Amino acid sequence: MSYSEAVLRRATARLEERRLRRQEGLASLKKSLYRDAPRVAELDRRLRETLPRVISAAFRKGEDPGEALAALREQNQALQEERLRLLREAGYRPEELEDRPVCPLCNDTGWRGASMCRCLRALCAEEQIRELSSTLNMGMQSFSRFRLDYYEDTLWPAYGRSPRQNMEKVLAVCRRFAQKPGQDGLRNLFFYGGTGLGKTFLSAAIAREVSEGGRSVVYDTAGGIFARFEEQKFSRDTDNIREARDLTRKYLNCDLLIVDDLGSELTTPFVQSALYQLVNTRLAEERCTIISSNFSIDELRRRYTPQIISRLEGEYEPLPFFGQDIRLLRQV
Repeated sequence: MSYSEAVLRRATARLEERRLRRQEGLASLKKSLYRDAPRVAELDRRLRETLPRVISAAFRKGEDPGEALAALREQNQALQEERLRLLREAGYRPEELEDRPVCPLCNDTGWRGASMCRCLRALCAEEQIRELSSTLNMGMQSFSRFRLDYYEDTLWPAYGRSPRQNMEKVLAVCRRFAQKPGQDGLRNLFFYGGTGLGKTFLSAAIAREVSEGGRSVVYDTAGGIFARFEEQKFSRDTDNIREARDLTRKYLNCDLLIVDDLGSELTTPFVQSALYQLVNTRLAEERCTIISSNFSIDELRRRYTPQIISRLEGEYEPLPFFGQDIRLLRQV
């Protein structure tokens, strides 16, 4: 799946706005030029008329167009030389008066045949990151800014390694996942551990890289997701139902879904059903998912059905987060 319709619509609008600004700037520049050098306006008009005259000469019945074409080419060359001289005298560079697209690959259309051009893909990535930032604090979160020095080297016997050794492994897995989501047998991740240990930071870093790679990413809390499923089923407001339906489709169909804070919601039979639908549908359609929780799978076993736990255990790569609360360390 590519970017969502809303993201594509905003990116396309920005591309069109950029094209219009370029054309307006060119028109303004030409207006100034024609005011400073009126003769250039006349030359431009005559040069525009050259092509129809060449075509007319080439198809003139009963005559050899060669001589007429040669004369027109000579006339055209003389006009261009005079125009270039006048431009330089007026202080203008010829290239700044050419209608050159910002992206020569697609001529600013955003598409190369049926494929999205890299210029439009870059704008889509920016729009999606902006959209994600409204719910997931993207800030400057990236793999290059992730600091391992916040994690101590002291061995934690319960895990058989130190927090730093653990996070080196977690970081490597997250990088590999972000570079090739769904490949190398790495389709789903399960982050678990206490607060302030980097789960949200790495979720944001992955979301940024996957977005920039041209894939659709949706982030929401578990409570927010289940609320949308509930609105879709039980709301009596038409607008709410439509909005909830659109959101639930995004949850089910996006390339990467990031579910934050699983286990914090009230676990009702409806929530159990919605979670099973979400997890099972995405597994069946081989779409990537990251689930983040303060609870381990063993702890979640007391909250969710065996069918849900079975899928989390069998299909998700578990990544523990442990150590001292980094938010507190930053305040020291």
